[in-house]
Amino acid sequence: MKALRLGAIALMAVSLSGFAQAETVKVGIIAPFSGPFAHYGKLFKDGAESYLAQQGGKFGGHDIQIIYRDSGGPNPGGTKTVAQELIVNERVDYLGGLVFTPNAMAVAPLIQQSKTPTVIFNAATSSINTKSDYFVRTSYTLWQVTVPIAQWAKKQGINKVVTAVMDYAPGVDAEAAFKDEFAKQGGEVVESIRMPLNTNDFSPFAQRIKASGAQAVYVFLPGGPPNLGFVNAYNQNGLREAGIQFLGTAEMDEFDLQKFGDASLGLLTSFHYSADHDSDANRQFKDAMKKQAADALANYASVGAYDGMRVIQKMVEATDGKKDGDKAMAAIKGFEWESPRGPAKIDPDTRHITQNVYLRKVERKDGILVNAEIENFGPQRDHGLK
Repeated sequence: MKALRLGAIALMAVSLSGFAQAETVKVGIIAPFSGPFAHYGKLFKDGAESYLAQQGGKFGGHDIQIIYRDSGGPNPGGTKTVAQELIVNERVDYLGGLVFTPNAMAVAPLIQQSKTPTVIFNAATSSINTKSDYFVRTSYTLWQVTVPIAQWAKKQGINKVVTAVMDYAPGVDAEAAFKDEFAKQGGEVVESIRMPLNTNDFSPFAQRIKASGAQAVYVFLPGGPPNLGFVNAYNQNGLREAGIQFLGTAEMDEFDLQKFGDASLGLLTSFHYSADHDSDANRQFKDAMKKQAADALANYASVGAYDGMRVIQKMVEATDGKKDGDKAMAAIKGFEWESPRGPAKIDPDTRHITQNVYLRKVERKDGILVNAEIENFGPQRDHGLK
């Protein structure tokens, strides 16, 4: 009888051990699911769930449960509350998402204290990762995509540029990146224009650019109506005819691209992803997105979430699904994979993605506008962290 009891206890221990290994891993994703930026929530959801579906809903044999929470727009206080609820009440193992820099900054103390690995799918200010050892980023930074186009502009014989950015943290970051690198290359920024976030009429700024004597304008805009408004002002005020080159980053994003019409043809941007990227990995990504939702869109935000889940998979496998923030973070330092955007690697020092940046030109293919990659600037680190 004693032997039978011991055998039963041993069998129960094995069963419990097996059950523990198969426990569900929880991932909390924070994004706007309401308000004017709600499209980011859908982009993140489609990207994350398309990757998870490709893996059969499991990472390393563990079921993955995604818990979504709405941050609204730029809302540091509300985002901090949501993150705390996910960490404390939902007991998530990982966090992901985060569209806006102030929101990411707000959660830094919480993830540092709780040792919760947090993958940034979008927020692009360089300094974010310095605020917690548990941040890792699969999006980009303004410095990363701006430095190459500043170098390219000078090589093309462009010596004088105006910078025109929206007046908030990412815009200031973008302005600093272009000015710093263009000066190193021997170029001159003849005027730095900061446009208020509530700007609706861009004509006065376009007129200043035209009168500046610059050969090009470097632009940073936050997406949506400002992009359309600025491009219209650029064309209607004769900047294109005057030979003033448009140099941007995310302004021709796939989310808005078809709305521009012919006004966008020929505009140049420097960015890390285009839905037109020619690779098997990108085709597989777009196929997975179509299976996820008929209206799923392949763009920089959805690919940031898609690759973000790949990074979480690596951490889950390294920890065998157990909650171990330090071991998880150690596992992704130097991690390399083939992304839909091209080769990708997590820098072991900055925990930021190193990736190719491409010069893109808006062209029409098969009746639709695309960001055609016309030059590969090669692997770029986050130049903002020196």
